[in-house]
Amino acid sequence: MTANTPIGIHDLSFATTEFVLPHTELAAHTGVDIGKYHIGIGQRAMSIAAADEDIVTMSATAAAPLVERWGTERIRTVVLSTETSIDQSKAAGVYVHSLLNLPTSTRVVELKQACYSGTAALQFALGLVHRDPSQQVLVIASDVSRYEPDSPGEATQGAAAVAMLVGANPALIRIEPPSGLYTADVMDFWRPNYRSTALVAGQESIDSYLQAMAGVWKDYTEQGGRPLHEFGAFCYHQPFTKMAFKAHRHLFSTAGYDLGENDMSAMLRLTTAYNEVVGNSYAASMYVALASLLDHADDLSEQSIAFASYGSGCVAEFFGGTVVPGYLEHLRTETHRSVVERRQSIDYATYRTLHQRSLPEDGGHHMTPRQTTGPFRFAGLSGHKRLYERS
Repeated sequence: MTANTPIGIHDLSFATTEFVLPHTELAAHTGVDIGKYHIGIGQRAMSIAAADEDIVTMSATAAAPLVERWGTERIRTVVLSTETSIDQSKAAGVYVHSLLNLPTSTRVVELKQACYSGTAALQFALGLVHRDPSQQVLVIASDVSRYEPDSPGEATQGAAAVAMLVGANPALIRIEPPSGLYTADVMDFWRPNYRSTALVAGQESIDSYLQAMAGVWKDYTEQGGRPLHEFGAFCYHQPFTKMAFKAHRHLFSTAGYDLGENDMSAMLRLTTAYNEVVGNSYAASMYVALASLLDHADDLSEQSIAFASYGSGCVAEFFGGTVVPGYLEHLRTETHRSVVERRQSIDYATYRTLHQRSLPEDGGHHMTPRQTTGPFRFAGLSGHKRLYERS
């Protein structure tokens, strides 16, 4: 491989859950005007995991189509990024490795840094391929976001997994080397080990996100990145879709641009189509935005896309990529749309039952009810061991 050989995203697939709670149903319980959800935060529904779904089943479901299309021979590494890990020691990706029957000659690791870790996984994968262009890296971002019922964060919940195959001469996106980086110790969002739901300082988190965008842009320009006007589309982390618009406006203002509402909408609206009905998927969120853009835009060949990744706590990164000509024939648009449309709508009572469900801690034999119609399921616990199976 020469120094000019492109490296990037060769294929991309995403998955979500069996159930969905419409925000109209949530509003009927909370008494909140539906406009606060639909317009105020830009959300219409949120994916809800079935009792036998988790980050592993979503990851395997997202990654399986990539393995089916390209095979396993070149996959030497699996990097799974999540902030809703299922074990303090064992990487969730090891279960995925088993479910997908990947070769034993594979390294598997898990990464964590709030909603940013999917980007860390992508960057690590690019480095591995640069070192050995014969290999491919399977990058997976998978999360289930949960907040306390009746809390401000409840309406932003969601769940999804995105799987990306990273390699040389990619079929979808060539990732460019410059990156703008930013880290600051901020307590805007966190989840201690003893809690199953996150703690959020809402306004502080918004302010931190915006400050991080200014920080990554400053560093990106110092690293020799593109001028802002060269990007034709922008993918942001979307804790709620209106946050992408806030971040975009702030970024352009920081860079000295006066951006009109119509121009901003044109740059962002296609990236929000999936997230507004799936909800916040943490590490997967920005890559769900990318899937939405690719699936809903006209031909983007040779257009530059900006990626603005943010994870509370906080770490952020800004980088660019260029869409590869011919990418349209590799998209999974119909599959992605069916992933969203196939979800079963549930009422608020069913949602609360699923939300309150917790796993026993006695190490006994506890099977989970069969609810998902997806290809993989979390079968239960036995002897403190998690059991997974193909549906």
